[in-house]
Amino acid sequence: MCVRRWGLITVKSALGADLQVSDWVIQHASIIRPGGRVLDYACGHGRHALYLAAQGYEVLAIDRNPQVLQEITDKAHQLQLNVETQLIDLEQNNWPFSGSEFAKSFDGVVVTNYLYRPFLMYLPELLKDGGVLIYETFALGNEAFGKPSNPNFLLRPNELLGFSEKMKILAYEDVQIQLPKPACIQRICAVPLQSKT
Repeated sequence: MCVRRWGLITVKSALGADLQVSDWVIQHASIIRPGGRVLDYACGHGRHALYLAAQGYEVLAIDRNPQVLQEITDKAHQLQLNVETQLIDLEQNNWPFSGSEFAKSFDGVVVTNYLYRPFLMYLPELLKDGGVLIYETFALGNEAFGKPSNPNFLLRPNELLGFSEKMKILAYEDVQIQLPKPACIQRICAVPLQSKT
């Protein structure tokens, strides 16, 4: 297992603040169609939503926390960034996007530090042809370093490679990092396989 630097970069920009943006997201965001529509799935405090909007993408940030969504909305408005927010519980009994307007409607889907297995393999359904999935979260082994330590929130070895049935894998890593703190992470960048006609 290789060791590499921590997967976060502090981005100082017109955003007026330092954003701890994942270097994996920065590295692969340029693959997304310029000006395209991007979904920040389980967006948390919106660091990637704001970063991507500052790069010229039209961003939809979804989460189940109304307070953080309001913070993102306020910050995006203040910075004149194209970020829309939507309150969605991503851990309900059924896939929340079945038959919705979100099916095949995004040029990019970004997920970081989030895992809910029942819906994991549905994520490609949100992508347009040529869309890009950028996913990064903690993996088994992380329990040796602290939280998250619950195996429900840790990817199993090579688990993200399960996307290879529906997607072409452009980049993949399963690594242990040391800075700013030791952690085990897994990450992938993938595009939908072209349908055969």
